[in-house]
This record gives sequence, structure tokens and C-alpha cells, in this order.
Amino acid sequence: MAVPSFWTTPIGWTLLTVGEVLLVLVPVLISLAFLLWGDRKVWAGVQMRKGPNVVGPFGLFQSFADFIKFALKEIVIPDGADKIVFLLAPMISFTLGFAAWAVIPFAPGWVVSNINVGILYLFAVSSLGVYGVIMGGWASNSKYPFLGALRSAAQMVSYEVSIGFVIVTVILLVGSLKLSDIVQYQSGWFWHWNVFGGKGGPIHLIMTAVMLPMMVIFFVSALAETNRPPFDLAEAESELVAGYQVEYSSTPYLLFMIGEYANIVLLCGMISVMFFGGWLAPFPTPWLASWPPILAGLFGTAWFAAKIVFFFFMFAMVKAIVPRYRYDQLMRLGWKVFLPTSLGAVALVAAWRVFGPVG
Repeated sequence: MAVPSFWTTPIGWTLLTVGEVLLVLVPVLISLAFLLWGDRKVWAGVQMRKGPNVVGPFGLFQSFADFIKFALKEIVIPDGADKIVFLLAPMISFTLGFAAWAVIPFAPGWVVSNINVGILYLFAVSSLGVYGVIMGGWASNSKYPFLGALRSAAQMVSYEVSIGFVIVTVILLVGSLKLSDIVQYQSGWFWHWNVFGGKGGPIHLIMTAVMLPMMVIFFVSALAETNRPPFDLAEAESELVAGYQVEYSSTPYLLFMIGEYANIVLLCGMISVMFFGGWLAPFPTPWLASWPPILAGLFGTAWFAAKIVFFFFMFAMVKAIVPRYRYDQLMRLGWKVFLPTSLGAVALVAAWRVFGPVG
């Protein structure tokens, strides 16, 4: 009779799971500090100023100084606010912002939960994210946060529909809801990536005409989903005085910001996984089979991180150079342009799978 391993016992399994979660959570939190620094640097560079440059070399420690400042400031709760909901809202935003990372694969086998329905899990968690914003705006007992929360609810729901149909095109192309399968499907040269029509012969490049616009729609919808400029209408300074966050300070405000940036980086990772090969290099890597698993995993994680940084840079550039939309323009773009376009793309990809060379 085989002796059960310690890691198969309930205590061992719990310790192993907590370790895996921390192994994802801690690097993501640390990377957020430097990505926030990069966001501010890009914005400053476009405006021909220096940005953070005093705290630490090149200002690299500015985000950590801001964290200490927020953690030490007094938590102010407005009179008349629902105190429980007021404090619960940023905690929900923070928690949900990191819960989705459980199914994101960083390298072969490097994922906390490699479930078969990873896409559905992401749908569920991202759909709940709007509750933190709505609860924060309502609990503040002020008209400006409440209007900002209503805007955010309508905006996030509207663009989630387009994101959903774009993801359906990827699912149809690959034939799997598992994120690691979606990455593996794109192995080989970079023209096998889903943005270029997926794996197959040269005829598959025809699907670039469908999948490239889908990638663009996903990118723009991600900006709206995370309330990033030019779609930051939920916190527009000119008419809402920072929107649903205006009554928040100290640690609750910090939790809102961390949750928002965690969602931004998550969507950058989703773009990489679904359209640009995730952890895969843009060229075949057969020699990785002879490498130790840890080195092969680090190689894949480095490529995945590089792609995330590139798309985060694109997010930062959009913030710096694109003027803010009006709210009616925002809703018109989502419902009258993105929704019918993505729905038509679903029909085209489905037809390609049934009647095309891979049908």
C-alpha cells in the first residue's frame, strides 16, 4: 500500500494552494507598482515633462512612497454614508481584480487553476467587478459618486457584450474554453497566432481580415471596461469631480486603484493569451524540450510579461494622446459599431469552421 504524500493531505493541499496563490499575487502586486510608474512616465514624456524622478533611481520608488502615504492617512467616511457598504466596495473591487488571475497561464503548467472552462470563469469574475463601483457610488450618499457609478454600470455592461462576442470568435477558432489550449493552438511561427487567423496553411491568413479587427475591438473595449481614457466617463473631472471615488481617501481609495490596475494588466494578459500566443515566442522553440522545466517556464513567463508590458504601454499612450469621448459617443460606439461588428464576426468564424478547410 502506497504511503500518501504530505501534499495530498488537506493541510498539505491547503499550504500548496496558498503558496501558489502567493506566487502569483506577490509578483503581480510588485509589477503593478512599476507599471504605474511606467504609466506616469509615458504620460509625462508625451507632455514633455519628467514625471516621477526623485524618489529612488529614476523615480522607481515613487509608487511605493505613494503606497505608504495612502496606508498612513486617516480613513474619512462621510456623514450619512452606509459605512459597511462604503468600506466593502473597495475590498470587492480589490478581491475580484486578483481573483481572475487564478486561471491565467504564465507558462506550460504555470497556472493556479488550469480549469477546462477558464474563459467562463473570467466572464463570471469580470462581470462581478461592476458591483464594487456601484456599491461605492451608492454608499457615499452623494450625487456625484452616484452618477459616476450609474455611468460606470452602463458603460461596463455595454462593452462586456462586445468583449464576450470577441472571445466567442476565439473559442470558435480554437475549439476550446481552456486558456492553456488556446495558447498551445498558436504554437509555431508568429503567423500562427489567432490575430492572423490561427494555425494552418497560408489560406488561414484570410481570417486576419476578421481576427485583426476583433483584436482592435477587444483592446478598445478593454479601455472602456476598465474606465481608462478616453472612456473614463465614470470619473470625468469636468462634470463628476472624480466620480464614484470622490468621497474615498486613504486605504479604501488605494484598494480601488490597485483593483483597477490589476484589471488593466489582466486584460493586457488576456489580449496576449487570446490573440498573440501568450507565453509562446514568435518563433518555434523545439530546444525547450531539453531544458529543465523551471528554465523553460521562466522563458515562457518572460515572453508573456514582455507582451503584457507592450500592451500596457499602448494603454498608456492612448491615455496620453486620445481626447475624452462624450458619453453619447461612448454608448453609440459600443452598441451601434462594436456589437454588430463582433456579432457578424462570430457568424463568419463559425462559417469558416464549418465550411472552410478546417471544417
